[in-house]
Amino acid sequence: MIKARVVVTLKNGVLDPQGKAIEGALGSLGFSGVDNVRQGKVFDLVVGHDDKAKAEEDLKAMCEKLLANTVIENYTINLS
Repeated sequence: MIKARVVVTLKNGVLDPQGKAIEGALGSLGFSGVDNVRQGKVFDLVVGHDDKAKAEEDLKAMCEKLLANTVIENYTINLS
């Protein structure tokens, strides 16, 4: 079995209202100097075979079809 982590983030230039709201809230809580907050998604998965190349291929397909909106989001895949 292969463990994987997929991190999905908004592309540069795409507005991130949730990130701005978090940035404002952090400032209100007294955390000064925090700028350019961007929020994203993390998916932890276990792939049921031991072929890393096949796992990465499958995970890319999952991202392209479901996990990420590739028009506005980037994704990274980390295998362990």
